[in-house]
Amino acid sequence: MFQLDNKLALLGLIAVPFLIYWYYFIQKRGKRFIFFSAKELLEDSGRSLKVRLAKNLFFIKIAALILFILALARPQLLNYYQVEKKRGIDILICLDISGSMASIDFKPKNRLEVAKDVISNFINERRSDRIGLVIFAGTSYTKCPLTIDYELLRTVLKETSIGELEDGTALGMALATSVNRIRHAKTKTKIIILLTDGVNNRGEIDPRDAARIARDFSIKVYAIGVGKRGEAPFPVTDQLGRKQYIMVNVEIDEALLQQIANDTGGLYFRATDKDSLQQIFAEINRWEKSEVSSKKFSRARDLYPYFIILALILLLFAEVAKRSFLRTLP
Repeated sequence: MFQLDNKLALLGLIAVPFLIYWYYFIQKRGKRFIFFSAKELLEDSGRSLKVRLAKNLFFIKIAALILFILALARPQLLNYYQVEKKRGIDILICLDISGSMASIDFKPKNRLEVAKDVISNFINERRSDRIGLVIFAGTSYTKCPLTIDYELLRTVLKETSIGELEDGTALGMALATSVNRIRHAKTKTKIIILLTDGVNNRGEIDPRDAARIARDFSIKVYAIGVGKRGEAPFPVTDQLGRKQYIMVNVEIDEALLQQIANDTGGLYFRATDKDSLQQIFAEINRWEKSEVSSKKFSRARDLYPYFIILALILLLFAEVAKRSFLRTLP
């Protein structure tokens, strides 16, 4: 991009038409004549390059003056570039892998497989955030610490399955493990996404106490209850090794999950199918945005030296020519 840093200098161009007018005025007043015996002797004398240059030396100096004025205006060539500074947030996904997550009410897959698919898509939508994974059933542990290596995180998530931990639902332990993992993060925003389909029945830590600890560390908890209301088909194997499905009651302690979310400044959601679970994660993705700030910078390259050099060349040419090969009679 081209710009003039000192546009006021262009006011000097106003003098140019006055100088041209004064030049023609002086030419007419002081016109001199040389008498020749025959006009034919000078028929082609005004058409040669040498004669034309001699007549226009004044305009060469005017061109040099214009270049000097433009140099005073400081012409610059600008290169703009934008620097973005991204400040990510820390997200810890706390995923229930208890036996009840094998229920087939999110057809054609069970709850855990659908949850893994939705979480994987959620990870794909993030750009500069650290994301980790805590899994729990009767106990809990960190399957993947906070990381920006999303490919590794998706691989770990894909390998997660029911049966890794003893069965049960230790909500308090799961939340405490998540808080302990994320509490020392230096980011301004720290959130836990707690996804479960059961009722707290294991562990030594009360979920409400864990929620208070999360609040003390400014950690927000989004709690998601997974499962249809009423009954859901659950796979069992009979004595002959055949897989069958029985209907079991869906028991989710929504009051507890609601309290955990409220105490930490988060929200509680209920997902009854894959579409609603996808919508919940889409909402969380929309609300919890990374901070992006951008600044625009420009690098200026001054062009006025080229204008000065060209103007000096024109002046030097005019003066040398006037005193040598374009010398005129007095």
